[in-house]
Amino acid sequence: MQLVPAAARDAVERADEAVDTLLESGRGPADILVLTVGEPHPWQQHELSFGEDRYWAQLAEAGDVFYADAATTRPLRRDVVVLVVNDGAAGRVEQAARKALGHAGKLLVVCGESALVAPLFPGVSRPVPA
Repeated sequence: MQLVPAAARDAVERADEAVDTLLESGRGPADILVLTVGEPHPWQQHELSFGEDRYWAQLAEAGDVFYADAATTRPLRRDVVVLVVNDGAAGRVEQAARKALGHAGKLLVVCGESALVAPLFPGVSRPVPA
């Protein structure tokens, strides 16, 4: 698990940077799932504009990074999950963190405020530098 410190207003931008870093390090786009705690990621909003069926078909096709709401009840699993904590409601963040851990096969990257997120992951002692 990696923690990327970010204020809620900056969490999407930091998550995009984390995705770029993952891709540059050799991860494939189909290995990455981005989950948002608050407002949907702009790319998710764009993809949903083509309709729900087309949007969810992309998950099954596994050809690209997939963006979804952390509260989704659909079964999601990718090697890497990037959790975007762009909402500061502690209860919602805690629930999203638990779900994100379950969706991540190998790595969970959490982009959010350290004071809010770090207590949810006691084994993580150092955040990734900003």
